This record gives sequence, structure tokens and C-alpha cells, in this order.
Amino acid sequence: MTRPYNILFLCTGNSARSILGEALATTLSHGRFIGYSAGSTPRGEVHPIARELAKEMGYPLEMLRSKSWDEFGLAGAPVMDFIITVCDSAAGEECPYWPGHPATAHWGFMDPAAVTEGDEAMWAAFRKVEMGLRNRIELLLDLPIDKLDDLQIKDELHAIHHKLNK
Repeated sequence: MTRPYNILFLCTGNSARSILGEALATTLSHGRFIGYSAGSTPRGEVHPIARELAKEMGYPLEMLRSKSWDEFGLAGAPVMDFIITVCDSAAGEECPYWPGHPATAHWGFMDPAAVTEGDEAMWAAFRKVEMGLRNRIELLLDLPIDKLDDLQIKDELHAIHHKLNK
């Protein structure tokens, strides 16, 4: 491999799930992947629990920010190898054109920031999303990506989610 694989996690608000995906992909892969995140209508701030979990992972907090997916369609933006939607609303939206024709998949999770039963329940919801993403990213890291063609990669991305979503 001559460069790390770029992986973009998309969610509507880009404050929780996609932020966790960005931090996990980067920290778990030890340089094999660079995680990015964005949203169709970003909230403009990272959820405090997502920020705390990223800090626990050792992800540089200065890298975290809520941003629009439009940034990744601009000239000079990193070319994505993989795009993963992590919320159902983002999966159903009309996405921008992504240069390079990245492999795409949907790994849907409920929004942990929407939990209203108190702080303990919200933390549990964030941890559940973190573990779900962690498990999927670890399976992705086990794939011999450089030996797979585009269709096989796309099939594997979908299989990872369905395997763990039974």
C-alpha cells in the first residue's frame, strides 16, 4: 500500500456517530486508514460525549469539528476510498458526487444524542454506538483490501454490517 485509505463517515448532523467513526478508524488502524466525518446539515459542534470518547481513544481533539460533506467534494479535498453512512436519514439523502468512485455502505445506528432518559442512558447509548462501529471497523481492518476488486470491497462493507446486525 502506497498511502493510507481514506474513509468518510456521514451523518446528518456530524456531531456524534460520524465523529466516533472518524476517530475509531484513525486510531484503530495505526495509519492504515485516515478517518474523516461530515454531515449534510452539520450541527456546527461536536457532542461533548463524542468528544470525550475520542479523547479516550487518543484521537487529537483539535481534529474534531462538525463540518459539511460539501467540503469533501471541493478541489483539493482528500479523495475517499470508502464512504459509510451511519444514520438512516443521511443514507436516504442525495449525496454529492464523490471523486474517485469510493466504495459505499450503510452502517446505521440510532442517534445516541437523541436519548432523553438522562446522562447515564445517553452515555450507554454512545458506548453502544462506539462498540458497534469499533466491531465493524475491526472487521474492515481484517480484510485484504489491496487484493479485492471494487465489487468485492462493496460486498464486504455491506456484509460486515449485516453480520453484526443480526
